[in-house]
Order: sequence, then C-alpha cells, then structure tokens
Amino acid sequence: MGGEYEEFFNLLKKLANAFGPSGYEDEIREIVEKELDNLVDEVWRDKHGNVYGRKRGSSANAPKVVIAAHMDEIGFMIKYIDDKGFLYLAPIGGWNPRILPAQRLRIRTRDGKTVRGVIGVKPPHIMTPEEQKQVIPLEKLFVDIGASSREDVEKLGIRIGSLADLDRETVMLPLNNTITGKSFDDRVGVAVMIWSLRLLKNVVHESEVIAVATVQEEVGLKGAKLAVNALKPDALMALDVTVASDVPGVEASQTVTQLGKGPAIKVMDGRSGGGLITHPRLLDLLIKAAEEEKIPYQLEVLTGGTTDASAPLMIGVDAPSAAISVPTRYIHSPVEVLRLDDAINAAKLLTASIKRMTVNWFREAFGK
Repeated sequence: MGGEYEEFFNLLKKLANAFGPSGYEDEIREIVEKELDNLVDEVWRDKHGNVYGRKRGSSANAPKVVIAAHMDEIGFMIKYIDDKGFLYLAPIGGWNPRILPAQRLRIRTRDGKTVRGVIGVKPPHIMTPEEQKQVIPLEKLFVDIGASSREDVEKLGIRIGSLADLDRETVMLPLNNTITGKSFDDRVGVAVMIWSLRLLKNVVHESEVIAVATVQEEVGLKGAKLAVNALKPDALMALDVTVASDVPGVEASQTVTQLGKGPAIKVMDGRSGGGLITHPRLLDLLIKAAEEEKIPYQLEVLTGGTTDASAPLMIGVDAPSAAISVPTRYIHSPVEVLRLDDAINAAKLLTASIKRMTVNWFREAFGK
C-alpha cells in the first residue's frame, strides 16, 4: 500500500479511532475542523456541534450544495452501577446484542480520562444447555472494570450517564486494500467528504459547497435536520455506508452491494420507501458522472435504514437529495470491513458530480 491509499487509510484511521458516540462528538469534531481548515474558505460550528465548511462557488448566483456526513458513532451510556461495581448499559443507536458479550469498551470519566472495561459473560463451563442457545438481552449485559464496589467505580470518575464506545483500532487486512475497525459508519463518510474537498481545492466550480459533519445521525438524523433547516440548500448529497451483503448465508436476491465493485449510488432506502427515494435528476447526474469519468459504481436499494439525505423532506425543506454509499460489511459491529478503493472512488464520484452541478444544470433540472 502506498500513495493515495496510504494517505486515505491514515485519515480514516484517525477519524475512526476517535471517541464520539451520538451527542458527544467533541473529539472527532476537533479532528474534522483541523482537516477542513485549509480546504475551505470558512469553518464554523453550531450550538449542537455540527461542523460546517464553506467553499465558495465561481458563479454570482451560485446554487448551494450541502454535503453531509455524520460524525457520531453508536455507543453506550452507563445507566446503573451495582454495589459490586458492575456497570449496566443503555444503547445509543442500534446494537445487535448477540455481538456484544466479551467485547472491550472505552469508558469516558467526568474529567475526560479513559477507563477500559469488558462486557462480561458467564463461561460455557457453567452455562446450562438452554443458556448456551440464548442471546443475552442488552439490558442484562454487564461491564467489568475490575472494581469491588460502587465506590471504586465512582472514585475513577465514572457515574450514571458516562459514555462508552468499543475499544477497537482500525487495521489493514492482508488483501485488496481491505481494512477493519469500528465506527466506519460513518467516519468513512467524513473521510470521503474531506478527500473530495482536497480534490476540489484548486478546482473552479460554479456551485457553493458547504460540507457539514453532522451530529446525532444515529439517533434520528438530528444534526442533519438542524443543518438543513439553517442552510436551506438547493441540493443535498449525503455520504454514508451501506450494507455489503456479499458474505455467506445471504441469498443473491438479498444482495445490496459488494466490496470492490465501487461506491453505491442510492436509489432508495427505508422500509416501504420510508427513508429516501433519490430525486431522479440527482440520480441521473450521479450515474452520468460515474460513467463519463469511468468510476465504477453500484446501484443501491436498501430495504431498511436511511441516511442524512432523508433530512430535507422529513422537515419540509425543498432540497432534492441523494446519497453516495461506501459498501461495508458487518455494519454496527466492532469489525466493520471495507475496501479503500471503494471509498476513494466515492470521493471521486462526489467531486465529479459537484463539478457538473452548474447554474444551468440546476435551471434545467429544477427550474431554478
């Protein structure tokens, strides 16, 4: 690995390893602001912590294109500490409890220090046959930090409401520029956004581009709704992960995307269209940009979940939206897997699309 692959990997590793469950994105926000500083004309944040970077367009009547990628990761909040010093968890975002036993966590204390703990589980030697078949519900999982009492825990600065995330580091796998780690959902989207701004740094584009690293996507697209309401964009492009379902046990008809086949252009997500139905004009633009620039791509129809691209219609803002997704295996787990070429090509596709979003294109597409 070398060149752009190594540089993109180092950027994503820095972002993905950062601590930042929904509502507590401070650490990742500091990284994003530093990365944006030399790439845009203006950087600011709102009261809830969304980070904005404005890159001016060349047209006097520049349409406003917002790029959104969420900074937050799913995590946990400490909801109870028992007399023996074991901690109990409330989920922040959507977890599958079957993957959590025996995971290691990072817990943030009130003074910002890190305490490590493990999600304990009864060993198989003393499990009944029935217990071995069961998935332990999240509310019954406990965290062991080696304490003997509640007082031990409190002396470390852990209290009700302390935050935790998974204790995992981003690493390379041996083949095909494949990597694994936590929180690629959606730190890879943030990395793609930053990478695209690098590609646009010395490029003249007619539209004004406002990149937004959003907060609290995993708990209701809250940061994106706030940003869209404030900015009133002419179009929104979201960056996120999607399900790479090219693994054993998935039928061909259930396949969403595959690793190594290029970024996904979202056509629809959400059950029964409850998320996003991509605006046809933006869908056509993305496909045309990919084909003209010879960027590999996949078309994505995901029958569950959604992204920041759904925010405008949810709050009644008339901003057509679309999403570019990075195929990722094992989403919402400690071992998410993706390929660097899919992510880098997502940035190239976003860049190619922005260059094509001219004043004339907006006028022909939307009558603006």
